[in-house]
Amino acid sequence: MITIVDYKAGNLTSVKLAFYEIGQAAEITSDPEKIAKAERLVFPGVGAARSAMQNIEDLGLRGALSGFLNSGNPFLGICLGAQIILESSKENDGTDCLGFLPGTTEIFQSTKDVPLKIPQIGWNQVDFKKHHFLFNDIPSGVEFYFVHSYYPFPANNEDVFATTEYGDTRFTSVLGRDNLIACQFHPEKSGKAGLQMLKNFCGWKL
Repeated sequence: MITIVDYKAGNLTSVKLAFYEIGQAAEITSDPEKIAKAERLVFPGVGAARSAMQNIEDLGLRGALSGFLNSGNPFLGICLGAQIILESSKENDGTDCLGFLPGTTEIFQSTKDVPLKIPQIGWNQVDFKKHHFLFNDIPSGVEFYFVHSYYPFPANNEDVFATTEYGDTRFTSVLGRDNLIACQFHPEKSGKAGLQMLKNFCGWKL
């Protein structure tokens, strides 16, 4: 069973339906006990860092998320869930986050020389930097679907598994350590490659 964390950050149904598409049962919950004791946990999300963190605190989920991470079972962060696993976010004039990995988030900058549409919305190439089980049967350079203005900036290069280029910025699009892996893009909205990544997550053993 896949457990999907509900912290009022949206996009939950599409994640659940993507798992059903690959024949995997999934449950959406904000119950701290279920989250802490899950077999496999998905931490999705869209929206702003500060409101997301406030919801996590209000729902009493910080301890449950930490407890799950310490269990050693597979943990997948998606989009906002790939940002607030870091120590802080520069969104909302600075927001303290979960601190599961060292680092922060940065915002895309548009300049006269390199004008950008912010947020980045659409398909973009993901280049794998080192192997992860999540990447099995997916070629490096395949495109995934992104919707974001901020991006993860891990403090340690060894936590970077894949990068993506937008404008003149090459940013971390997959990061992780041990039983934690997180992607800035939306695998549940990324067609065949995204479904393969979710299938790999279901088979990932540690």
